[in-house]
Amino acid sequence: MKKILLVEDDNSLRENVAELLELSGFEVCSASNGKIAVQKAIKELPDLVLCDIMMPEMDGYEVLEQLSSFEATRYIPFIFISAKTERQDVRRGMNLGADDYLTKPFEEEELLSAIQCRLEKAEHMETALAEHPKRGLGEPEIRSLNELKNFFDDHGEPLSFKKDEAIYSKGDHSNMVYLILKGVVKSCGLDEEGKELITSIHSEDDFLGFTSLTDHMPYQEYALAMEDVELAGISKEKVKGILEDNKSVSLELMDVITEDLAKIKNQLLQMAYSSVRKKTAQTLLMFCKAMNKNKQGPLKIARSDLAGVAGIATESLIRTLSDFKHEGLIAIENRNITVLDKEALQHVN
Repeated sequence: MKKILLVEDDNSLRENVAELLELSGFEVCSASNGKIAVQKAIKELPDLVLCDIMMPEMDGYEVLEQLSSFEATRYIPFIFISAKTERQDVRRGMNLGADDYLTKPFEEEELLSAIQCRLEKAEHMETALAEHPKRGLGEPEIRSLNELKNFFDDHGEPLSFKKDEAIYSKGDHSNMVYLILKGVVKSCGLDEEGKELITSIHSEDDFLGFTSLTDHMPYQEYALAMEDVELAGISKEKVKGILEDNKSVSLELMDVITEDLAKIKNQLLQMAYSSVRKKTAQTLLMFCKAMNKNKQGPLKIARSDLAGVAGIATESLIRTLSDFKHEGLIAIENRNITVLDKEALQHVN
C-alpha cells in the first residue's frame, strides 16, 4: 500500500481528501502546517507528498526546499495543491522541483490521476536508475512535461508579438516549437472563398507550432496573436533530442496532443450539428477558459473571432449575444463580454 503525506491547513479539506485517498487504497499521514510536514516526511518517508502552498509556520515552497535538501526525501514525488493560479506561482513551484500542480478546487478523478501518474513515473525512474546507475550524472534530466515547460521558460528564445501580429504563416518552415508565456493565440486556415477559419485557440502555458519532428514539414496553417503575446521558442531539433532521451515526457506530450485533437473533433461536430445558441454558448465558454483562465473579467474579443470559432455568421452571433444578455447569462459593455452564469451557458441547447 502506497503512503501519501497530505499537507493542508484547512481541517475540513484535509479530512475530506484524506478520506478520499484512503477509500482509493492509499495509506495517509497528515500534517496541518509545513513545519510538521517536514518532520513527518523525514520520519515516515512517504511514497508521495501532496502539499498546499499557503500555510502557517512554513509554506509549501519552503517544505519542498527542505525536503529537497535531504537525501532520503529528495526524490519523493511532490504535488502542489493550491488556489494560486498565476503562471508565476505555478512556474515557481515547478522550478523548485515539484512534479505537478493542481489548482483548487480540483475533481476527484483529476487528483487520483495525478497521484497515480507520479507514482508510476517514480517507479519507472527507480528501475531505470537501477539498470543504469551512471546515466545522467552531472546533467539535468527532464522527467515530466512540466519540467519541459520549465526548460522552455529558462532556455528558450524570448519572442514578443503585438495584437493581430502573425507569429508564423502557412508555408513557413517549421523550425521552432513555442511555449506561450503570456497571451492568447489563434491558429487559422482559409476556406476556398478565402474566409478565415479558426481551428484552435492556444493560451498561456500551451505549446504552439508542433509539426512533424522527423520531416521538414511547413506550417499547414497560420497563427495570429489575439492580444499581446510572449513566447519562448526552442528549435525542433533540440525538442526532438529531449523527447528521444525522455520517453515519459514523449508519452505525456502525446496525451496532450491527443486531447487537443479530441477538442478539435468536438468543435467540428458542434459546428456541424449544434444550434446557433449552443455554438455561441460553447464558444464563449471556450474563450473564457482560454483568456481568463480561473480569473474573473471581461472577454475582450472581436465578434468575428467568436463567430469564426462557432462556425456561424457574425450577424447570427450578435443576435444570440443580445438574447443571452437579456436572459442574464452575460453582460456586454462597449465591445467587452462578461460571462455571468457559466453553468447556465453549459446547458444551453
